[in-house]
Amino acid sequence: MEKLVIEGMRRLEGDIKVQGSKNSSLPILAATVVTGKSCILHNCPVLCDTSAAIRILNYLGCKAVRAGHTVITDSGDLKRYDIPDFLMREMRSSIVFLGAILSRFKKAEMSSPGGCEIGLRPIDLHLSSLQALGVRTTESDGRIYCDAPDGLHGAKITLSFPSVGATENIILAAVAAKGTTTVINAAREPEISDLADFLNGCGADIKGAGGGTVVIEGKQDFFDYEHTIIPDRIIASTLLVSAAVTGGDITLNSVNTEHLMPVLPYFEKSGCVLFTNKDTLRIKAPRRLLSPGLIRTMPYPGFPTDSQAGIMAMATCAGGTSVIIENIFESRYKHVPELIRMGAKITVQNTVAVVEGVSALHSAVTQATDLRGGAALVTAALAAEGKTSVRNIRHIDRGCERLEDMLTQLGGKVKREKDTQKQSGED
Repeated sequence: MEKLVIEGMRRLEGDIKVQGSKNSSLPILAATVVTGKSCILHNCPVLCDTSAAIRILNYLGCKAVRAGHTVITDSGDLKRYDIPDFLMREMRSSIVFLGAILSRFKKAEMSSPGGCEIGLRPIDLHLSSLQALGVRTTESDGRIYCDAPDGLHGAKITLSFPSVGATENIILAAVAAKGTTTVINAAREPEISDLADFLNGCGADIKGAGGGTVVIEGKQDFFDYEHTIIPDRIIASTLLVSAAVTGGDITLNSVNTEHLMPVLPYFEKSGCVLFTNKDTLRIKAPRRLLSPGLIRTMPYPGFPTDSQAGIMAMATCAGGTSVIIENIFESRYKHVPELIRMGAKITVQNTVAVVEGVSALHSAVTQATDLRGGAALVTAALAAEGKTSVRNIRHIDRGCERLEDMLTQLGGKVKREKDTQKQSGED
C-alpha cells in the first residue's frame, strides 16, 4: 500500500497540461469491442481504471496494447462474451461493457461492477433500456445473463433520469441494432459526445449526442479509426481548486473551457480571477478565498457531482459559510470526517452539507474512501499547516494520473511513500 504525504502552505504557480478524460476513455475502450476493427486512441490517461478496461479487452480476445498515452486495439478476433467477477470488481464503469458485448455477440454474461462506494448506482435503468432493444436479462448469484435471441432492434427509450452509464450502454447496444433507436432524456455530459464522435468516426450514425435526445441509426459495417480523447474536466477542476486554496496562479493547457462552465462561476464567487481561451485557462487566486455560496450538484450542464468534494475542500478555508446540496449520490460525503480531522467545520444533514470556513486547516493522517473525496483531501492538505498523510490512495489512482507529479510540477511538495501501517479492515 502507498500514501501521499503533502507539505502544506506552498503557493502553486506555473503551467500544466490536463490529462485525458477517465470518464471518456472507459466507454470508448468498451466501444472498440463493437467495431471489430483496429482503433488508435490518443490522450488515454494511465490510470488503474483504464488499465482494468484494457485487461477486460484482452480477456475478451481483443488485442489491446498501450504505448504511453496511446492505446492501440484490434477487436477482430473477439471470442468471449463473459467478464469474470475479479475483473468486474475493479471498477464501477465495467458495466459499460454490457452494451458493447451485446452489440457484438447478442449475448453477455458478467457480475455487478465494483469501484468506489459512493452510494447506490442501480443498473436497473441499464437493464430495462436494453430489454427495450430486445434483450432478455436474468440475474442469479450476483451474475447478470443477457441474450437477444432475435437480435437487437431499435426502440424509443425514455430515461427516468439522465444516467450517463445507461445512455452509454444504450448507444453501444443500439449502434449495430436493426432500425432506429431514440433516447429521450439522455445524459448530456461531454463524455457522451466524445463516445458518439468516436463511434461516428468508425462508421456509426449517431445524432444529437450532448443534447437531451439522441437518435441512433443501426449500422452493420465499421472501419478503422484514430481518435483523440477529450481533456478531463474533473481533473481540471481539481487543479483549479489546488490553485485556489494556495492563493496560486496557474495555467491549464489542453483543456476544454466550455466543459468547465458549470464550475467556473464558483471560483469567481470565491474571489478568483479567470482568463479563458478555447484550450487554456488561467486562474489567479486571492490570499483569502470568499465563500462560493450555495452549490447544488446536478446532471450536466449543472454542477458536477464529481467536483463536489473539491469545492467543499475549497469552502473549508474560505471566509464565510457555504452550503452544498448533493443531488446525485446519497453517500458522497464520506470525505467529510477526514476534512474534519484537518480542522474543517462541516455539518451534514441528509443531502445538505453546511461548511463554515476556518482561518487555517492543520495537518492530520487521513484516508481516501473514494476517488473524488481522496483527491479533495490532497487539495485541502495543500492549504493546511504542516504535513498531511492521505492513505489508501489506490482510489485516487483510479482517476488521477500521478496526482503528486502534477502538483509537484506546480511547486507543491507532495510525495508518494510506502504505507507500512495497516489499513482499516485488513487482517
